Amino acid sequence: MGQSSSTESEATLELREVQSLAASTGALPSLEQAFSLLSDPQTKSIPITSLQKCFDLSIGNLEADKGVVVKELPLLFSHLGSTIVDLFFVADKDGVNWLEFLRGYTKCCARMVGSTLLNNLLRIFSVACSKAEIPLNLQFEVLDDDCKINGSLSPHIIRMLLWICWIFSWDSRTLKLNSGKSIGKCSLPDISHLVLSAIESCAEEGHDLDFWDSNISDLDIQLPAAKVHLWALKNIPNLADCFRQFVNARLCFVKTHEDKSEPSCSSAHESSSPATSDHHLLTSGRAWAISLTLRDSINEEISRACFPSDVDEVSENLLYRSSVHGKGLNRFWSNVEGYSGPLLVLISAFEDKSNTKTWIIGALTHQGFENKESFYGTSGALYALSPIFHALLSSGREKNFVYSHLHPSGKVYEAYPKPVGIAFGGSPGNERIYLDEDFARVTVRHHAVDKTYQHDALFPNQGFLPTEASILQVEAWGLGGTKPLKVQAAYKKREEIFTDQRRTIDLKTFANWEDSPEKMMMDMVSNPNTVRREDR
Repeated sequence: MGQSSSTESEATLELREVQSLAASTGALPSLEQAFSLLSDPQTKSIPITSLQKCFDLSIGNLEADKGVVVKELPLLFSHLGSTIVDLFFVADKDGVNWLEFLRGYTKCCARMVGSTLLNNLLRIFSVACSKAEIPLNLQFEVLDDDCKINGSLSPHIIRMLLWICWIFSWDSRTLKLNSGKSIGKCSLPDISHLVLSAIESCAEEGHDLDFWDSNISDLDIQLPAAKVHLWALKNIPNLADCFRQFVNARLCFVKTHEDKSEPSCSSAHESSSPATSDHHLLTSGRAWAISLTLRDSINEEISRACFPSDVDEVSENLLYRSSVHGKGLNRFWSNVEGYSGPLLVLISAFEDKSNTKTWIIGALTHQGFENKESFYGTSGALYALSPIFHALLSSGREKNFVYSHLHPSGKVYEAYPKPVGIAFGGSPGNERIYLDEDFARVTVRHHAVDKTYQHDALFPNQGFLPTEASILQVEAWGLGGTKPLKVQAAYKKREEIFTDQRRTIDLKTFANWEDSPEKMMMDMVSNPNTVRREDR
């Protein structure tokens, strides 16, 4: 009897510990509701088949951007539910009880180091590929508290893994926005910049690749899995969070299977929103890549560009576009002035010697622009967005995040005038990125001149010498939500009132006709040579 009570107390203590861990994620009430919906009242356990259906994604053949047909993904998703349950949930003869249900959830969604979460994602991908009989050279060496990855991955496999994470993010966001119903169409974006970034960072010596003219499906390159793992942790550290969000949404927004609608996926040209289509620099694929480097509220705002639900809502975040509002610092300033939230500036340019090789870079500032004669800012990041992706976050050594200076409004002589333009990183005269006042040329310097942002190239084959390029397009996106937009609208309205007041002359302010400007002008026109006595 004493042994029985001891066993019960240990089980109760273990249950409390697991419940406390689940409560730390904020999902315990939703998990209790999900368990009551899925479990059998008699056995007080969830049948294996019911739990597997929670993670099922039934989709047909997928056609991605640029007409790429992906036949393996639907096959992988057909084994996704069983893979997740087999790896993370322990079942007895009746199914998964409450304790094992919570334990499985915490294995997927509890706070853990990024490498462990990424290992879980790769294990799911590996087991699902094995069940779908898709060849994959990936092995796991499980240690005490760690997991060592061996093998290699092809560019096509890496693209499949990234697309799976994209669908995880799309599905979880759709469930939250539609109260548990996964409706709408999912369009796979162009993520070639991410795959090419992995190739550049992980390929062995001897691969001479043209990043502007490469078909990922035709590339016969094997990248070491350990290097791909390190590349993902450095450039897209939040990639594995897509799986955590998927599991959380599927369990916290669980519905009965009769009420649950299945998602559908289609080609990008059928369902992509105009707000983030290819005629904008910030496409869905590039916005998603940037979101994988952010964790704060900016992540939520840029996710609206990744998964647009309302075209007008996304379009209002586009504050400036040079092809629409006109090129030049003054045009840019008139559209971003008064916006006090985070801003993402994108620049598309090409070198004169190779006008067919266009590259796109970006700069993220965590506050609005100010007209100053020196660098300012509290945080920021630089991005290489096309043809490859790199995230250069703050290094923490200097705070020269952004420089923005206009011509002085008054005619004031300056012996040493400050340069007029916009810059990011570096120092005065040696800026990492510098746009001239006409937005005609952009200068990009080597990272050796910059201590504010991390070191890496902003476009392929960037040398040590400064690179001058011709600007094709400039965009500025506001990522602060609705509040900065309202503040900016009030600021612009106030400036318009002040401008109208300065243009208008109120005749009532003059005492009589003799003091009015009209009287003075008429006297001068009638006889300008008349000698007038000066009043003393």
